Amino acid sequence: MRRKYHTKLVQTQPRIYAHMEQMICGTDEAGRGPIAGPVVAAAVILDPNQPIEGINDSKKLSEKKRNALSALIKERALYWAIAQCNADEIDAINILQASLLAMQRAVEALPIAPTLVLVDGNKLPKLKVPAQAIVGGDGIEACIGAASILAKVERDRQMLAWHAQHPEYDFAKHKGYPTPQHLAALVEYGPCGIHRQSFAPVTRALASRKPAAQ
Repeated sequence: MRRKYHTKLVQTQPRIYAHMEQMICGTDEAGRGPIAGPVVAAAVILDPNQPIEGINDSKKLSEKKRNALSALIKERALYWAIAQCNADEIDAINILQASLLAMQRAVEALPIAPTLVLVDGNKLPKLKVPAQAIVGGDGIEACIGAASILAKVERDRQMLAWHAQHPEYDFAKHKGYPTPQHLAALVEYGPCGIHRQSFAPVTRALASRKPAAQ
């Protein structure tokens, strides 16, 4: 039986900055491409009085740089929150809708309502505040780039934890992406509880392990 993995929500302690009139929030996700694990999103409101150098699209940064920036963002941002959709939710509503839902959850987890939300991509999550979609926004707007970094670092952290439980898939190396080694492990061992069963490589692996029809 497939195990159920509950959605996790993480946020900082509330801090109130009543003198700040504009609260511009950036949001982005990590994990649309993998065939295992959650899709993780973050929402970040940066402090204009505490700029952070080096923020960029998380995919353009080394792991070491991402980790260092993640710590700085959590320390210096006015507010940040992280949320996710697990594999069960992804299978139920599809990866696009799960990505948007994770971003919605992250924004709603902030202790204040932003005045504007900048979203990476060309689609908007359902929000109760004004929002703007920006294609390639994680490399243009620092608040979106910051969100992409937090989301990526958190997702990688979780995949390392899953590696400890399921070392046969080598999640620590590929983080759930469909590499040749990962696909070979799928065929050999079958999917585990965090594999996205609606994704074609996982569906094929499931089918290949069913007993032949009599």
